[in-house]
Amino acid sequence: MSKVVINCFEDFEPYAGKELGTSDYVQLTQERICQFADATLDHQWIHVDEEKAKAESPFGTTIAHGYLTLSMLPYLWDQIIEVNNLERMMNYGMDKMKFNQPVLSGQHIRMKTKLEELANLRGAIKTTIKFTIEIQETGKKALEGLATFIYYFKQ
Repeated sequence: MSKVVINCFEDFEPYAGKELGTSDYVQLTQERICQFADATLDHQWIHVDEEKAKAESPFGTTIAHGYLTLSMLPYLWDQIIEVNNLERMMNYGMDKMKFNQPVLSGQHIRMKTKLEELANLRGAIKTTIKFTIEIQETGKKALEGLATFIYYFKQ
């Protein structure tokens, strides 16, 4: 898979309204889930207690935190696009985000993206990316929404 390479606003223009690409799959292991629980202080049993989850969870196993799935966006995004010639980039916002399906411990996820909107703001470029996180084992959507970034290119 080759990355989309962007060096300026004009490089974004042909992708307006089009698919940008799909990342590789990454596994959400129990170790990663527990590390996320430690980092966020969210130790709810459905995420970290494998025995209780096996006995009591409707999924029969632990599940990844929804926000762990969301936190994988930068890693997955970096597999799809390379933006060069930047002064800086800012995360501007998230919209219409839906957690559709839990990701079970050990499952693999990937991201598909589309350049939903593009605006030239006189020196800054605002992009709205429609993203979908898919689960390899089920083919279902785990998460979808819109991510907005602002890119400031060097003059």
